[in-house]
Amino acid sequence: MFLRAAAASRRISTTVIAFFCRHKMTSAQYVAARHRDPTLERLMDGYKHLISVLSLQNLILASPDVSIPLPFLSSPTASRLLRLRRGPAHFVRSFPAVFSLRPHPTASLPVLIYLTPAASRLAEHVSCGAPFALERITRLLALSNSRSLPLRALIRVKHEFGLPQDFEDSVIARNPSLFSLSRNPREPNTHIVALPNHAPVVVPAVDAWRLCRLAYHNQNCSKSAGDEAEIRFGFKQTFPPGMRLTKRFRACLKEWQRLPYPCPYEPPPSASGNLGRKRALEKRAVAIVHEFLSLTVEKMVEVEKISHFRKSFGIDFNIRDLFLDHPGIFYISTRGRRHTVFLREAYDRGCLVESNPMYEARRKLLHLVLMRKRGAAFADAEAAQDMPLPKNSNP
Repeated sequence: MFLRAAAASRRISTTVIAFFCRHKMTSAQYVAARHRDPTLERLMDGYKHLISVLSLQNLILASPDVSIPLPFLSSPTASRLLRLRRGPAHFVRSFPAVFSLRPHPTASLPVLIYLTPAASRLAEHVSCGAPFALERITRLLALSNSRSLPLRALIRVKHEFGLPQDFEDSVIARNPSLFSLSRNPREPNTHIVALPNHAPVVVPAVDAWRLCRLAYHNQNCSKSAGDEAEIRFGFKQTFPPGMRLTKRFRACLKEWQRLPYPCPYEPPPSASGNLGRKRALEKRAVAIVHEFLSLTVEKMVEVEKISHFRKSFGIDFNIRDLFLDHPGIFYISTRGRRHTVFLREAYDRGCLVESNPMYEARRKLLHLVLMRKRGAAFADAEAAQDMPLPKNSNP
């Protein structure tokens, strides 16, 4: 494990990177000392509002009448989910392009909250279809050592992976030849999803980048075996802007890039006290998390959610520290009272390098959220369809 990099004081314009041994810092200090990425931090400033909007949107869509009464948002369940500060009415009126208030047909009953036509139309594209959901769930199960995962863990990340709200019935239950659903003997009232057959042969997402690099390497007729090993076993490194790397850090990183490790879809090697094996297991853990983030729609996920998969994936390291140890691969943002990890190589100037329809729909919804009351003009479905979406800048 190469040494940890920590950023110096924020008041210093030219950031100096200092190296610390991990045992000299607490986890909170390690998070606070990380080098900031202003672009991703600004992106999370908007997402902290989008998370609450999506939570309320899911509550509305789950209702039989596609509406919920306004007083329901004051209930303990909704308050814990939405974390409102200034009351339900203020929150709903802050996003007129997403929510609308209408009186109940019965005058004596409370006001109802509906989705606007624009939000309803975008909601149809924020989750994937059955074929994509099948692939994502299969890959997640293949990453597990036992080829099985708790159903509750999949439910927690269904939004990040674009799974349908009822994926338990529409995807898992309808494909008994691919998935098996059984009760968890270790936990009451819980279930386990497993691959009953052998896991399919899956190629990690990082291999596409490696193949391109190897092709370029071969075209230039480079004979360096070290460089070839660095490409074959390495990961793309994109450090935050302004982060200075010392010679010692570069040397440690180059050595780590060349280190062979087991494929994330293959069973891990047997446990041993050998230092080289531990380093290989750490690199395998990085590969597993890299693959996990590559499967998400927006290439980011809350650290707390991915921690639910740590035991199933056989990761024996502190997951948050693992992200901080590799600032060229991952980035942690603490905006919105959440720790969110990004896959750095997937983003360029605050947008995904390789977009997808679900991501585009969510960006349009984010754009409506950030417009606040100015977004009322886009509440109509046709207006939202023609709404300009920023491509190479933050929303």
